[in-house]
Amino acid sequence: MMNEFAKKATQKISKMSSSQIEQLFNNIVGENESLYSVIESLTLGLVICSNDWKILMSNRASERLIPFKNRYFEEKTQDNLLSDEIWNFIDDDDIGIFLKNASNDKKINVSQEFVLRTSGGTVRFLNISIEPLVHQKQISGNIIKIEDITEKRNTETVIRRMENLSSLTNLAASVAHEIKNPLGSISIYIQLLQKAIKKSRDTDGMLPDQKFLENYLDIVNQEIDRLNKIIVDFLFAVRPIQAELLPVDASAMLKTFADFYRPEFEMKNIDLDINLYQNPPKLLLDEKLFKQVIINLMQNSIAAMSDGGKISIHSYIKDDLFYIKVSDTGSGMDEETRQRIFEPYFTTKANGTGLGLTMVYKIIKEFGGEIEVESELGKGTSFIISLPIPQDRKNLLE
Repeated sequence: MMNEFAKKATQKISKMSSSQIEQLFNNIVGENESLYSVIESLTLGLVICSNDWKILMSNRASERLIPFKNRYFEEKTQDNLLSDEIWNFIDDDDIGIFLKNASNDKKINVSQEFVLRTSGGTVRFLNISIEPLVHQKQISGNIIKIEDITEKRNTETVIRRMENLSSLTNLAASVAHEIKNPLGSISIYIQLLQKAIKKSRDTDGMLPDQKFLENYLDIVNQEIDRLNKIIVDFLFAVRPIQAELLPVDASAMLKTFADFYRPEFEMKNIDLDINLYQNPPKLLLDEKLFKQVIINLMQNSIAAMSDGGKISIHSYIKDDLFYIKVSDTGSGMDEETRQRIFEPYFTTKANGTGLGLTMVYKIIKEFGGEIEVESELGKGTSFIISLPIPQDRKNLLE
């Protein structure tokens, strides 16, 4: 409303008295101050840049969220147009490169997520987007929006963990079944020992043969150790995963893992075929947990190819997701096994715990991804992991 009034007033300014002009000027100044106050009060960071990417205006939220260099604040206090492009004032290489690349590639309507560490050591997630500043149907600059999405990311993590805990009932039932067997064995052998001791007391008072006692006690100790392992594995399976999600080059890590396992592949007559997406966008992963996922999948593939074979590692991007496909030419699995492969305590290995792939599933879920398995008996198995790319590309409408 005020804007339209000012436009009409300026058209008649030659006919206005000095008091009317003064009133008009005061109204415009008041409106400008109100708009500035609104922008300063926003929790969303805003930086307005000219077409040559020099900062025209920034609000307090942007200065709180983005690490600006000291010289930015020094030049800002001089009330002049800042002398350099915005990326030269930002004290974070990744953000600076993102903005510089957008300028070089003439990209607008793009966004990307960033992870920053505060001076206190906590991690903060930011989404930075660039949109055109349009004036009279012409692009006159750029609007940079900075949004703190840390709470959103933390909420997503909590929701994923709640979903994981929903399977706790089935897991507890499996543990109860596992505990029942060693407890039954312990009970039987203790009863046998009690009967032997009672019999000796009722006759000659001599204890049973030492070998007899030791054999039974050894079995009892073995079952106690078995019980302890079941409990340790259970706690490992249900304990919430403490993932520290940071930007990671997944292809580089996959190549490192493949090189690490190459000598073992050669020794076991396994060929390695690796085809990785070059220069991929960085994914939010925990390196230690990601390593655990890949090692577990590698070990499963090796176990399925006792007479040698071929392992393929392929990464690619499709529909804004980063895919990792680990395939082998091993023994494969039937449909029933394939459907149960991620269930706790389900294993086809003689010495397996049945928790390896359960942990793989939990970790991938913690990363916000999905994992699927394709397999055919006698023809091999493929594990396909899809991970979200923390970058929202937008297309500019004509």
